[in-house]
Amino acid sequence: MFTQCTDPYQPLEREHEITRRCVETLAKRGFPLLIVTKSDLVTRDADVFKRTPTVVAVTVTTMREDVAQFIEPHAPSPERRISALQRIVDDGIPAVARIDPIIPTVNDGEGDFERLVSTLAGIGVRQVTMATMKPVRGFFPMLQQVSPDVHARLVKLYADGEWIVGYKYLHRERRRRILEKLRPLVIKHGLEFASCREGFPELNTSLCDGTGYCRGLLYNYLKSS
Repeated sequence: MFTQCTDPYQPLEREHEITRRCVETLAKRGFPLLIVTKSDLVTRDADVFKRTPTVVAVTVTTMREDVAQFIEPHAPSPERRISALQRIVDDGIPAVARIDPIIPTVNDGEGDFERLVSTLAGIGVRQVTMATMKPVRGFFPMLQQVSPDVHARLVKLYADGEWIVGYKYLHRERRRRILEKLRPLVIKHGLEFASCREGFPELNTSLCDGTGYCRGLLYNYLKSS
């Protein structure tokens, strides 16, 4: 599996087409692809994705524009990302939605989450992968400048958490409660559920990264290489 450790569809990609050239090269050799992005620009390369086994995962953290502007002020709107997922599905490419990060008191409300999952199920997404927010050092002082109210709530919620390889995790039981609250809403709509880096693999019904939809083909590719 080809790995690129940044969003492959940043704004400059529209002009320079670096990602497109990479996936074209891999597709020529039938190499399976997992694309993870927040950008609706991903739909531009659907013609290439259809040449090789591909899974496209698009991050959609909320359906609410106000919350999206707070979490990801420079990313495409939720509506544009939902439309991108719809186009990917319509092109016959397996699609996964990543609801990541889940931020306690910001986008973990059951009503808003239900609306988002219902929309995703309605357009044919196969899986929801979610992960709670894991701040790095320096995050909370920055957040205090942006939103003192949210800062105060999150500092309290993360106070008894733990640092793991440079990330601040919510307390284990608090993470589990969030997953156990939201997981049934995903299952109810007939979607696969997975969580990433949370420590509860027993809650997953599929692989976190979405490669379950092309993993058999990946194995066959590696076996024949």
